[in-house]
Amino acid sequence: MKYDWKGRVVLITGASSGIGRALASELGKRGARLGLTARRGEELLRLGDEIGRAGGEALALPADVRDPRAMEEVAERVRARWGRVDVLVANAGMSSTTAGTRLNAGEVGDVISVNVLGVVNSVAAVLPGMLERGAGHLVAISSLASYRGMPKSGAYSASKAAVSTLFESLRVDLRKSGIDVTTIHPGFIRTPLTAGRRKKLPFLLEPDDAACRIIRAIERRARTYAFPWQLASFVRVIRHLPGAVYDRLASNSNFRE
Repeated sequence: MKYDWKGRVVLITGASSGIGRALASELGKRGARLGLTARRGEELLRLGDEIGRAGGEALALPADVRDPRAMEEVAERVRARWGRVDVLVANAGMSSTTAGTRLNAGEVGDVISVNVLGVVNSVAAVLPGMLERGAGHLVAISSLASYRGMPKSGAYSASKAAVSTLFESLRVDLRKSGIDVTTIHPGFIRTPLTAGRRKKLPFLLEPDDAACRIIRAIERRARTYAFPWQLASFVRVIRHLPGAVYDRLASNSNFRE
């Protein structure tokens, strides 16, 4: 069945910048009705205005994905406006590049709460309505960093591995519910999460390019989608390396970000 975006109601978390903003802009052009949420209210409202001026429909709803009640209110506002949520794109996330030798419990907790509990809260806010209708699509933005514990990225890799595993379980549990479940594993995208890196990031993509790739994966209802293929292929290989080999490779200074 063709995936027609016109009139489809899409809720995007982390929509104020990066991949979320690019997805919102592109889907607005394709006729989707957009519920947009993020913590940065001013940027979110500006994006909503831009989409409206371009002829799209957008509802800007500033909220923190770490707050389950706030996410329930966001979903309620979207349903009050358009009657349902057809697609959730759980995109909100944060990164951390602190080495394990400087492990900070507070920093790790922040990453886990946004990247994992934020996804859980977002899904929990829309899933009952999807189950009642027997239709919907859950999409999570994970990362290629979820495949193994990357150097200086323990919190981020762990959080994205949790998201990928969570969505795999959801996909199995919802298999006959009429709800599609898609996990996206991007590589390096030029966003605030990758800003300030000292070394050149391999196969770095622009947000607009990433958004179009993600949309195509959603349209074909892919279970998982990893990109770009060059980096995804490399990560799949190192995923199956013996621990001792991976440890030597990953601890090499040329491998670090």
